[in-house]
Amino acid sequence: MDAVIYQSITDIDPQQWNNLFADDYPFTRHEFFLALEQGQSLGPQRGWVPRYVVVYEQQTAIAAMPWFKKQHSYGEYLFDWAFAEAFQRYGYPYYPKLVNAIPFTPCQGPRLGLAKTASAATVMPVIEAALMAAEPVSNLQCLYVQPALGEALKAENWWRRYDIQFLWYNKGYRNFDDFLQKLVSRKRKSLRKERQKVSEQGIRLEVLEGDQLNTAFWQRFAVFYQRTYIKRSGHSGYLTAETLKRWGDYLAQSIVVFAAYYNGDLVAASLCFRDRTTLYGRYWGCLSEFDFLHFEACYYQGIEYCIKQGLQYFDAGAQGEHKLRRGFEPVLRQGFYRFAATPLNEAVEDFCQRESNALAEHLAVLNEHSPYKPSD
Repeated sequence: MDAVIYQSITDIDPQQWNNLFADDYPFTRHEFFLALEQGQSLGPQRGWVPRYVVVYEQQTAIAAMPWFKKQHSYGEYLFDWAFAEAFQRYGYPYYPKLVNAIPFTPCQGPRLGLAKTASAATVMPVIEAALMAAEPVSNLQCLYVQPALGEALKAENWWRRYDIQFLWYNKGYRNFDDFLQKLVSRKRKSLRKERQKVSEQGIRLEVLEGDQLNTAFWQRFAVFYQRTYIKRSGHSGYLTAETLKRWGDYLAQSIVVFAAYYNGDLVAASLCFRDRTTLYGRYWGCLSEFDFLHFEACYYQGIEYCIKQGLQYFDAGAQGEHKLRRGFEPVLRQGFYRFAATPLNEAVEDFCQRESNALAEHLAVLNEHSPYKPSD
């Protein structure tokens, strides 16, 4: 087996790449990365430099994995700032590092595409050796991986960290009211009150998909997205307007938008992706503040959509314990780390273990505050 590292997704045949992932999970599709590159949301200027790895066996591609060389830790969500600060404090370089992740997208999913004849256990040592030989880095990271890849990495003694996210499960609900009936009375009344407040402000919500996501929409949404980031973080966001538009060009059938109108004008929108089983809440933006509109567009509309479409899960994005009382349940996600040898390795490994224990305990506490009736 030979591993080849490509610096642009355009150097890899789209069908060959997509066939290795063999799934409709949108965030590993060739088109997803192509839009990021063509829209200049990736590259040295962004601190996310592509390093796509393809493993060949007798000139046949049997595995693929998206990696990124990074000079910072922004846009990952399973953050490692504590490691970076420790390395700096003791005079060891932490950056660059190599991260196997979906840029700006903390959604669990496939991170390693495999042919039917290949396995993670056989190809991961080849990928690791190729990456470490290609350029000096302090560590490799695989973030928000699926359990199967996690087990393979754990068997190879990669260090594991956890993150807590919140996931909505479709328990065979017939409609939104059916879902509400499963909540305790106090939570049910709170959700109804929030939705009523949105309606009383004269806001109309609409689902946009496919051909409805035209150029005019993407121009408007880019303004929403950038203004919201400027207000919250002081910068215009990770994504360029061109990347957003190209996602619409390439992946319209995987995109769902919950659009909010006031007096006939589009004033806010929540951008989601979907596959056969799951809706993924990703980006939100607005021009004006309306009470509870964020919760309506980012959570309640998505729950209704999942019920109507028969989707099993709604992954509404990173962080946010406020999701708990709105019907989302806490889940553990995994990240795995391989560090080059330094005197700090023992301390880093110990930190990972202690952090994992603390998060497992916190998960138990969160589960005690479930909004659902005890019988459910």
